[in-house]
Amino acid sequence: MFRTGRRNLITDVAGLRVGNASDAMVKSGVTVVLCDEPAVAGVQILGGAPGTRETDLLEPHNSIEAIHAVVLSGGSAFGLDAASGVQAALRERGIGVEVGGFRVPIVPAAILFDLRNGGDKDWGRYPPYRDLGYEAAQAVGIDFPLGTVGAGTGALSSGLKGGLGSASTVLDSGVTIGALAAVNPIGSVTIARSRHFWAAPFEIGDEFGGLGYPSPMPEDAKRILLKFRDMQVGGNTTIAVIATDAVLTKAAAKRLAIAAHDGFVRAIWPTHTPADGDLVFALATGRSGIELAPNDAIELYAAAGATMARAISRGVFAATPAKGDLFPVWSSR
Repeated sequence: MFRTGRRNLITDVAGLRVGNASDAMVKSGVTVVLCDEPAVAGVQILGGAPGTRETDLLEPHNSIEAIHAVVLSGGSAFGLDAASGVQAALRERGIGVEVGGFRVPIVPAAILFDLRNGGDKDWGRYPPYRDLGYEAAQAVGIDFPLGTVGAGTGALSSGLKGGLGSASTVLDSGVTIGALAAVNPIGSVTIARSRHFWAAPFEIGDEFGGLGYPSPMPEDAKRILLKFRDMQVGGNTTIAVIATDAVLTKAAAKRLAIAAHDGFVRAIWPTHTPADGDLVFALATGRSGIELAPNDAIELYAAAGATMARAISRGVFAATPAKGDLFPVWSSR
């Protein structure tokens, strides 16, 4: 059976730290995953409305072998500025790839749409995301809160507030895998309008309520419940990071990102729609020194989906109410 790491956070993967910055008035924020040493990385995009920066370089056939950080941000396309703030913080520390005598931090990023969430988006000439990215990079640590924080500050799902979630799994091989998700889908993470999460079979302990599946299943369990029926295209997106301390190639990191998308399917109904920009970054720090045998690799990829499903559910489970919210939080059901 799977067991969690000590913190049940992505930072149980050695070599990673996470920082958050939020703007309560805007109802938005930024989350950064900082690599203590450059990490092998990959990406898989399965949503139809993505917003990204520096994702092409992560493909296995391209030159960059490792990256320094990844950024998850609210703000739709405005939020792509957050990566510039993280780059600035890393440059001040002398972190980056050396190119012609210059150091260039490699910071891929992805965004979710949280403009329509009750926050004040009248921010003037420039959006706040570059500064929020800088603040998040300065705030990195091993422990961090979940729910209404960072990139999950203004996130919404169908009928409930979304949020920032994380989880970890320790495998029998000694490898640790962790997930981090900013949960903002067009679909629902709960079965119909109940308190029960779609991801219940993968829950460890009572990390998101311990309720299991409802019995009997609600008659409307198969009903497609959407966030905003009048604005379905591009107004959503769950963005995530799956990470491990195993030794992986870039191609294997890509496969890990693909496998982690199974967690979206287990936790959100519907998902990967034309109205979501669903994306998973994969990171391999290699800190365990373990190169996986074929059977152990299959376990890793299976755990990627299960761990991601748990992280998504924990993000919604941990959401807290705030002034001006459009949707209630899970704990109010």
